[in-house]
Amino acid sequence: MNAFKGYLIAGLLVVNLCFCHRVSAITRVAILEFELSDITTLPNTPAELARTQSMQPLLVEAMAQICGYNFVHIPVEAQHQADAGVGYLFRFHDITAQLAKSYVADWVILGRHSKPSFLESSLIVDVIEVSTGKLLAELNVDLKGNHRKVTERAIKRLAVKINQVISSMPGCNFAIRC
Repeated sequence: MNAFKGYLIAGLLVVNLCFCHRVSAITRVAILEFELSDITTLPNTPAELARTQSMQPLLVEAMAQICGYNFVHIPVEAQHQADAGVGYLFRFHDITAQLAKSYVADWVILGRHSKPSFLESSLIVDVIEVSTGKLLAELNVDLKGNHRKVTERAIKRLAVKINQVISSMPGCNFAIRC
């Protein structure tokens, strides 16, 4: 009887894992390139531009490690074409959602690296539900310093916050809350 229970539990676990993988594969997330808003006395240095450009790939990697999202690649050129200027996509979430919808995404993450001083900056992220075009959350993470480790830790904190927003939504296609 104990062997039967063991096989039954193992079988249920395998079925559950297969179902979870299949269901989680449905959720498609687009993460757009981060925008730099540098208002320091020496703005938009090559180092700061490179740091900001590294944030989108770091966020994709961090979110993949958290819960295995499927990511939708939106070319930078398409993002720039939809963006009429600095902050435009942040003001018009419906335009951002239309862009993501054309690439068959369920959620779109829009990020800004706001740098008011040389030692401190913030990551501001909008989480937008593509089907409605509505802003679900605006998330902030502060960075103290400009070293790569600081950026990586901030991105990981941001990934956790984004996951909490998406996985808490009633229409989320995840069977397991990661």
